[in-house]
Amino acid sequence: MARGWSPRSLRLLPLPLRAMAARPGPAAGEPRGRCAALVEPALVLGTLALGLQAPLCTQYLWERLGARLGYNGSEAGGAAGCGNASGAGDPRRQEVEASVSHWNLYINLGGFFVGLFSVTLLGPWSDRVGRRPALILPAVGMALQAAVYLLVMYLRLHVGYFLLGRILCGLLGDYNLILASSFAYVADVSDLQTRTFRVAVLEACLGVAGMLASIIGGQWRRAQGYIDPFWLVFAASLAAALYAALCLQDSVREKQPARLFTLRHYAAVYRLYAAPGHQGSRQKLALYSLVFFLVVTVHFGARELFVLYELSSPLCWSSALIGYGSAVAYLTYLSSLAGLRVLQLCLKDAWVAVLGLLSNISGLLVISLASTTPLMFTGYGALFLSMAATPVIRAKLSKLVDEKDQGALFASVACLEGLCSLVATGVFNSLYPASLPFMRGFPFLFGAVVLLVPAAVIGWLEIADSSPDYGHFTNAA
Repeated sequence: MARGWSPRSLRLLPLPLRAMAARPGPAAGEPRGRCAALVEPALVLGTLALGLQAPLCTQYLWERLGARLGYNGSEAGGAAGCGNASGAGDPRRQEVEASVSHWNLYINLGGFFVGLFSVTLLGPWSDRVGRRPALILPAVGMALQAAVYLLVMYLRLHVGYFLLGRILCGLLGDYNLILASSFAYVADVSDLQTRTFRVAVLEACLGVAGMLASIIGGQWRRAQGYIDPFWLVFAASLAAALYAALCLQDSVREKQPARLFTLRHYAAVYRLYAAPGHQGSRQKLALYSLVFFLVVTVHFGARELFVLYELSSPLCWSSALIGYGSAVAYLTYLSSLAGLRVLQLCLKDAWVAVLGLLSNISGLLVISLASTTPLMFTGYGALFLSMAATPVIRAKLSKLVDEKDQGALFASVACLEGLCSLVATGVFNSLYPASLPFMRGFPFLFGAVVLLVPAAVIGWLEIADSSPDYGHFTNAA
């Protein structure tokens, strides 16, 4: 109950004012100067740091490992003779591609194994102590990772030290914890009617930050090398931590002191799926979690291979073209937001998600066959609605649990997202070098086939919800 309003007084107010008056005030002890419900800047800064770092790291590995293996390529992966037939079959270039792919696998495996456990610890902890600590810690971890990478570049250390930076970041929650805390924050401050679009707005922020990072990173790396752009990664990570610490008002109203290192936080995630409850809701929670796993795994796996795919023959893109390609790929967040908003006027959220998956499938099919730059950009264009599925799935998961369990839910989603990255790294980075002899774009074709499964599951759940013969699905998301 809002302070100063009695139940009778609230009933006399018009409905919009009644909702505003019933909204709880700031939590006790919370500084009043903080901005309310604006978690987006922290997410944008974290995504900017990640968007700059990921392609630059892959290109740096290409250059360092290529030099060690005696492969003479032009800038950032454009190999000598890359555009001709003999270059396409150069065994040394294929050895560099396989080596870069494997090092990406090792680095990400180390980080995600650690992050998988830290996210599920820190996420439920934020339900009690607030969201801000769960935003500050991973941002500091990303800054530490950037500092280690800078040391590797300045001192020309072995690229294996990248793994050390990745593990340090994973210990503090990694970027996945920033995502989980941001979505939990939005769930705290939104209602059921607006949550899907509010989640989509948050994901659109990912696209804006990623697009800026791609354009800046490609041009900056071409002009000044790797070191200067990585200083921006370090600065953006620190800025995200400072914003969460100094400017953001917490969305958890009733904060309580809680120990960090306790198994109760893991138990909170476990109870979401195993505790007794409505059977239909638990089934749907499991099915939508499976759908989320498949969609995000394909998304992570395909995006991780885009840079390596573009560096290789027959595309042989420069770092500037790679930056433009990544920017176009990130534009799908904005086009998906616009498409979601328009399609919600005439379709249910579930069917919008199915259309988004069909867009994703068509784009991956084109990219798998891309042998020229125009065809590659055509594939990116076909992905225009591909990011409409994930906000719908996140919102449906959020609506399946009580409001007080949002932190535990998004901790489990963060855990699942970490597992998605782990599986995507293992499957796609292993599949790419194995498929080089017969079809360079086979991993994208594989991803398109996998996405048929979540499209079918979402469609079936929506039909089951609308049919009176499926009464056990009454708690529709």
